[in-house]
Amino acid sequence: MAVTTEILRSWTRPRKVMRGLLSAGQREDRAIMLLLAGCFVIFIAQWPRLARDVELNTAAGAETDQPLQMLIGGALFAWLFIMPVVFYGLAALSHLVMRAFGGRGGWYGARLALFWTVLVISPLMLLQGLTAGLVGPGPALILVQTIVAVGFFAHWTLCLREAEFGAGAGA
Repeated sequence: MAVTTEILRSWTRPRKVMRGLLSAGQREDRAIMLLLAGCFVIFIAQWPRLARDVELNTAAGAETDQPLQMLIGGALFAWLFIMPVVFYGLAALSHLVMRAFGGRGGWYGARLALFWTVLVISPLMLLQGLTAGLVGPGPALILVQTIVAVGFFAHWTLCLREAEFGAGAGA
């Protein structure tokens, strides 16, 4: 099935989708591509906010502001080089925590749960980026950020639970 279809299905049946991903076997190439695709979309989501920041700094006459290209380059480095390493570490930590609570899954399942969650949440990150760029700081941005955070942690919890305690655990 197409990844976009699976992302949509994952919002209504996250454990079932996670079970399907785990049943496809251990494929590190697929896992890293899911993570990089999610990080790339999140990187794109930063553009409206960065453009707004540059525009507001230029309008205010700030002399120390950085050009938009530098800010986008920094976001590219952060989201496509630094954050994947952070996510690998976070997945390993989550697996150790789940193991302490009796989790039977493997390292791959914990990675896949987190990486899939990053990709599933990335469309909401686009909404957050647009809100930050077009509306700016305020109640609307706080609402969207809260929805993104709750969605991320809820989805990750369900996927990690499936990977560690579900039918695919131990595979």
